[in-house]
Amino acid sequence: MKDNKTSEMENTAGQQEEAEEVFAEAETSTGAAADASESVETESTDGQDAKVAELEAKLEESENRYLRLQADFDNFRRRSRLDLEASAKYRAQSLVSDLLPALDNFERALKMETDNEQTKSLMQGMEMVYRSILDALNKEGVEPIEAVGQEFDPHRHQAVMQDSDENYGSNIVTEEYQKGYVLKDRVIRPSMVKVNQ
Repeated sequence: MKDNKTSEMENTAGQQEEAEEVFAEAETSTGAAADASESVETESTDGQDAKVAELEAKLEESENRYLRLQADFDNFRRRSRLDLEASAKYRAQSLVSDLLPALDNFERALKMETDNEQTKSLMQGMEMVYRSILDALNKEGVEPIEAVGQEFDPHRHQAVMQDSDENYGSNIVTEEYQKGYVLKDRVIRPSMVKVNQ
């Protein structure tokens, strides 16, 4: 019986040792699996971080491109609006430029001396036409440039001669050869003038 008990104890001890070995192996393999899963999780976390960073960079680039396009479009709209305003403001410029030689001819004709009644009535008719053209141009914003007695302004006057008149100060316009005109704030044609030294 003793042998049976001893052998049973030995079997139980052997089984216990076996169980401990199996348990130790299981712990080792579980630890290795846990380490492996941790490294897989670390690798997948690193991969996800890289993907997130890449997507954030793409999003930022798209947002920057969108903002640049929006700024370009805003600039285009502003330029278009300014162009439309300028074209509306100066719509009569080409017509005025074409009419200026006719106005010059009217002024020359009106300076002629008349000696009989028939010529005087013709000149009165021409003066009426001249005045009506000037009124129409004034309604569009066309005005003659003041020249004689004014200080020379290179933006509004074109000096073609110099004068040395004691009655005028230095750099003052003494005579006008051809009238200049402005359309609102834009010079259509500068005045041709003589300037005192």
